[in-house]
Amino acid sequence: MSQAIFTEILDSLRNENIEFCENSDTACRSSFKIGGKVALALFPKSIDQLIFCVRLLDENNVKFEIFGNASNVLFAFEYYNGAFIFTEHLNSFSVEKNRIFAGAGVSLTHLSNVAAANSLSGLEFAYGIPAQVGGAVYMNAGAYGSQISKVLEYTLAFDRSTSEVRKIYDGEFGYRKSCYMANADLICLGASFLLSDGEQRAIREKMSENMRSRQEKQPLNFPSAGSYFKRPAGHFAGKLIEDCGLKGFSVGGAEVSVKHAGFIINRGEATYRDVLLLEEKIKERVLGEFGVLLEREVRLITD
Repeated sequence: MSQAIFTEILDSLRNENIEFCENSDTACRSSFKIGGKVALALFPKSIDQLIFCVRLLDENNVKFEIFGNASNVLFAFEYYNGAFIFTEHLNSFSVEKNRIFAGAGVSLTHLSNVAAANSLSGLEFAYGIPAQVGGAVYMNAGAYGSQISKVLEYTLAFDRSTSEVRKIYDGEFGYRKSCYMANADLICLGASFLLSDGEQRAIREKMSENMRSRQEKQPLNFPSAGSYFKRPAGHFAGKLIEDCGLKGFSVGGAEVSVKHAGFIINRGEATYRDVLLLEEKIKERVLGEFGVLLEREVRLITD
C-alpha cells in the first residue's frame, strides 16, 4: 500500500467517522498473544460502515482480513502491509419468539446468555467458546456434539463480487467448513438462530456443566488459539499427540499443553516461528508413529 493510497483511505475513514488505528499491534488482539504490526486496523460500528470499509479497500486494491476475537488465528508476520477489520462493535441483537438475530461481533458466550434469559435452548454448547458470531459461522465452530450450523436459520452476507447484501440459507457447512471459508467474496454480517423452547434452569445448568468441563480439561490460563489441529477421521488429535509422549514438549516459548495435548500454548515469549516449528515436529511424530497426518485448524495469516 503506497503512502498516497494510505493517506486517501485515512481521509475517507475520517469523513465517515470510522474508527481506525495506524501501525497497530496485532499480538494484543490475538488470543495467542502473538503477532506483528498491521498497517491499518479498522473498527466499524455498523453493517454499513463495515461494507464501506470493504468497498474502500477493494477499490484501492488493498489486501485485508476480517476478524472477531482472533481466537482461532495465528498472526505469522512481522508487518502486514494491508488492513485488518475487527467486528467487535457489530454487537447488536434482537429476539423474536424462538429466533435470535445477532451481528457478527456478538460473542458466543453473550449469545448463549441471551438465549438462556429467553428460555431458548440450542446454544448451550456455545457457552464459553471464545468466538464471535462471524468467526463461529466462518469455521462452523462446535463443541460437545453440536455446532453452529445446527442452530442456524440463515446468515446475512455481503457479497463482494456483486456488492449485494443477501441471506444465505445453505451455508455449505461441514466439519470446520462453510461457504465463507470457501469463498473469500462472502463476508458474514450476522446470523439468525432458530432455537427451541426450553426450561431456563435446565439450560443454565447445561451451560455451567459445559463451562466446568472446559475449565477442567483445557489450559485456559495460557494464551492459545484453542484446539490447534482438526479432528482426524477415527481419531482425536490430542490423544494421538499425547500417545506420542509430546505433552510438555516445547520449541522456544511454544509448548504442547500438559493439560490437553490438542492445545499449543504460549508460555510467555512464543513467536509465530516457534509455533510453526512445533507444529511441524508434532505432525512428523504423529505421522511416523500412527500414520495419521494432522491438519491445522487454526487460521494462519501471513504477510
